[in-house]
Amino acid sequence: MFSGIIAACGRIERIEPLQDGVRLTVDTGDLDLSDVQIGDSIANSGVCLTVVALDGRLARFDVSRETLNCTAGLDQVGNEVNLEKALRLADRLGGHLVTGHVDGVGEVVRFAPVGESHELVIRAPASLAGYIAKKGSATINGVSLTVNQVEGRDFSINLIPHTVAVTNLKRLAAGSPVNLEIDLIARYVERMLAWREEGAQ
Repeated sequence: MFSGIIAACGRIERIEPLQDGVRLTVDTGDLDLSDVQIGDSIANSGVCLTVVALDGRLARFDVSRETLNCTAGLDQVGNEVNLEKALRLADRLGGHLVTGHVDGVGEVVRFAPVGESHELVIRAPASLAGYIAKKGSATINGVSLTVNQVEGRDFSINLIPHTVAVTNLKRLAAGSPVNLEIDLIARYVERMLAWREEGAQ
């Protein structure tokens, strides 16, 4: 589990093909790896990946073809990735509960400065739009964010200067793909309602 509070920005340095996927080598930048071991989980732009090798600041991750097919940003050398180590039970939950399992890829409709902040408008896939709620939580490229407005499949977010400065969201532009993870609570609410209807039949 993660909180959606980004600890550092890394960069994909190498991509090696595997039989059914790729191995990523990521320069983890300022991420503290002193307590990271082989087998630990680190979210890369919202995608939970397992560390398979460590070499100084370099961490290597195996990514399946299925994961590559349903996410964005893990397929090109030089791409910047938002990094977060898995939560410990004693950690503060500064964002919201994030699983690191991307639900789908959205598209940036607008990314523009508004005063000191930025407005980010994203178009969600039709299959996910119903889970996005005003004042609810959504994870964009691994970043825990609060939804300001929702209109159809489009939802807007206000990004404070700090968030823009310390994440790869500053690289976004209209048309950019982004990894989306819906709020964990929304999944359970849907399942409970569906089961209630099934049980009544």
